[in-house]
Amino acid sequence: MQLSELFSEGGRGVIATSNLQGEVNVAIYAMPHVIDDETLAWGMTEGRTYKNVAQNPRAAYLHMNPGAGFSGVRLGLKLKRIESSGKMLDAVRIRTSQIVSPAAGAAVKYVAYFTVVEVRALI
Repeated sequence: MQLSELFSEGGRGVIATSNLQGEVNVAIYAMPHVIDDETLAWGMTEGRTYKNVAQNPRAAYLHMNPGAGFSGVRLGLKLKRIESSGKMLDAVRIRTSQIVSPAAGAAVKYVAYFTVVEVRALI
């Protein structure tokens, strides 16, 4: 299955990260931007998720499709890179401003790119 097919229904999810001391953070995140067959990207503020992946490149994303029931996917992720400027960051800020609020869009400071290392069913 291609990554773009995993998110074709819409939805949202949570991303889980931890710092070097093993302190875990879980945050609600929108659908990722599908970059290619193995890469996803998310916009990030300067919060715990960003700080954790800057220290520890491993993360997990649980995506839930909209509607009744339990349809979705769990992804194991490994950070590829973080960008603080560029076209993708501009696009993420615009999308966030439209979907959430202009203030939320302005708060996005980075784009984090992840390689998908594992794909598992939600249930």
